[in-house]
Amino acid sequence: MQGRNLKQTAGEGLLTIDKTKLQRKFTVWVLQFMLIPKMMWPLLVYEIGLSTVEAIERLISKYIRKWLGLPPGLSTVGLYSRSAKLKLPLRAITEEFQVGKARLQMILSYSQDPVIRQVNPKLRSGRKWKASEAVARAEEAAKLKEVIGATQCNRQGVGYGKDKQMYSSGPKHQIRRSGRW
Repeated sequence: MQGRNLKQTAGEGLLTIDKTKLQRKFTVWVLQFMLIPKMMWPLLVYEIGLSTVEAIERLISKYIRKWLGLPPGLSTVGLYSRSAKLKLPLRAITEEFQVGKARLQMILSYSQDPVIRQVNPKLRSGRKWKASEAVARAEEAAKLKEVIGATQCNRQGVGYGKDKQMYSSGPKHQIRRSGRW
C-alpha cells in the first residue's frame, strides 16, 4: 500500500519538476536535493521492498536521461557510478535506501537500551536484500580487515596511514569510529 503511494508521489513529483521552466541541469538539482530527500523518510519508516525502490529508480533515471539529453540506452551504471572516468554527481535512490536501512539496523542493534538490544530487531526490506544480512557481512569484513592488519600497498611502507581499529576498543567506540556518524 505505502509502496504504491510512494511510487505515485514520485511520479507526480517528477511531472511537476518536468513542467517547470528551469534549465534541465537545475531540474536534476531539484530532484536530487528536494524530491529524493522527501521520499527517503517513507522509504525508511515503512516496510517497502527493494523491488519497489528499483521501480522508482527506473522512473527517476528515465527523467534524468531526458533532462540531461542522454541516450535512453545509457545504463544506470553510467548515471550513478562512482568509479567511472566521468562521474555525475548523482546518487541512486536504491543505494540511499540500502544505506538508510543498514544505518537504522545498526542503530537498533547497538542501542543503549538493553530491551531493544535483546529483542534483536530485524528490519523488513523485501526478499531481494535484507538489511540485517548486509550489516552482518559488513561487520565480518571489518573484523577480517582488522585481523589481517596493516599491509603495504605502495611505496610508502607499513604503518604510514591511519589504522582504524574498530573492534579492539570495545562496543562503545564501534559506532563512533565507523565514520558513518
